[in-house]
Amino acid sequence: MDVLKGLEPQSVFYYFEQICGIPHGSGNIAAISDYLKNFARERALFCIQDSLGNVVIIREASPDYKDEPPYILQAHMDMVAVAAAGTGIDMTRDPLHLKVESGKIFAEGTSLGGDDGIGVAYCLALLDAKELSLPRLEVVLTVDEETGMEGAMGIDLSMLRGKRMINLDQEEEGVFITSCAGGARVDVTVPLKREKTQPEMVRLDLKVGGLQGGHSGMEINKGRGNANRLLGSLLDGLSSRYDIRLVHMEGGVADNAIPREAEAGILVCEADQDDILSYLKSEERKMRADMKDTDPAFFVEKLYHDRKDLESCYTRESTANALACLCELPNGVVAMSQEVEGLVETSLNLGVMRLKEESLQLQYAVRSSVDRKKEELCSHMAHTAGKMGASIRIRNEYPGWAYRKDSPLREKMVRVYEKMYGKPPVLEAIHAGLECGLFAGKIEGLDCVSVGPDLENVHTAQERMDIDSVGRVWSYLLEVLKN
Repeated sequence: MDVLKGLEPQSVFYYFEQICGIPHGSGNIAAISDYLKNFARERALFCIQDSLGNVVIIREASPDYKDEPPYILQAHMDMVAVAAAGTGIDMTRDPLHLKVESGKIFAEGTSLGGDDGIGVAYCLALLDAKELSLPRLEVVLTVDEETGMEGAMGIDLSMLRGKRMINLDQEEEGVFITSCAGGARVDVTVPLKREKTQPEMVRLDLKVGGLQGGHSGMEINKGRGNANRLLGSLLDGLSSRYDIRLVHMEGGVADNAIPREAEAGILVCEADQDDILSYLKSEERKMRADMKDTDPAFFVEKLYHDRKDLESCYTRESTANALACLCELPNGVVAMSQEVEGLVETSLNLGVMRLKEESLQLQYAVRSSVDRKKEELCSHMAHTAGKMGASIRIRNEYPGWAYRKDSPLREKMVRVYEKMYGKPPVLEAIHAGLECGLFAGKIEGLDCVSVGPDLENVHTAQERMDIDSVGRVWSYLLEVLKN
């Protein structure tokens, strides 16, 4: 590949490019996990790869640091694998096509996976830096963080000695994360019934797109359109006025990514075609006006097709019920924090929508910095879905990471930052989820801070990583570890 050859720090960008050559979307981590295990084996470093694919690698302290307490360095090896429409890229098999432009790195047509490939690259570069004298480094690289933190939930950390941890899953240089929201995944199943297709019906395909999307924790407060919800609203409006029958519906790639595109196929009465198109044009104009500042490229594509061999479709009643359920369930920001100005307290994101054999499947990422509010929101979703004959499953719950008033690690990292840059870092709580809360539950007295370089538009095909920022964070990490 060698696209990043010559960029500084060379070792960090070398390993980042190696990682980008291995498909590693959530749920597809076997190859990257084996690569990390082999990395450790080739360097005779202590390594454990567990049954989930998590990897722990330990580099023993240099002689002049043998009395220094260990550092835990932590990152996750999976990425949200998003390919833009029409690229033909198979992210389960194809490597990322890296590009460098205007001081930024991106992947052509796909997400970059800087979240958290750059964190893994920092860890590998430190483990491989034989010329550096460093304390004992206990590197923990987890799987499937993006889909519910399954790796962090199941990992055994009994081999670790460290009580201070630097999490490398932050996306803004100079902003230290010191607490984060907890969350859960909520799956909603809305049953549907089939019937024989009537001869007077024709097929209409709809697609909504042109949306920015983004991370459902970091961008949920920006008012960006959710393609699944917008398409559902259009179809719900149609179903209340006309006889429509669902035959196809899907949108989104991950429950923690705000979906940019969604599409559906419906059957409508031939006599209603003109009225339906007129209604859709009117609704599109209204939606465009609502989103002119957040999603100015929003569009609704409408196309009639032959029915071909559609012998059956979902009934009018079950179609209307499924669409009503989708629209009755909340989405987006539910409540803002009463303690931290501008911080989202509770939210949810309809990230994935799929029409299966006999049901509409909806997948939500629920987040809250208050565990009770998270539980209340899940209960509300169950009650709302139940009224519509739907069921829910709550999975992958994880705790929030509470702010620690007494944090020697944070104090040290602030001092080093001020000495290097002549100003204090920003200390921040975030609405996104980090694995720190799970690690704090496994390691008594754990002291942790999350840092990282500048990333833009993560979880989208517009993701960018700042080259100079990567270098500055590397220099800062070295100073913290050696100080």
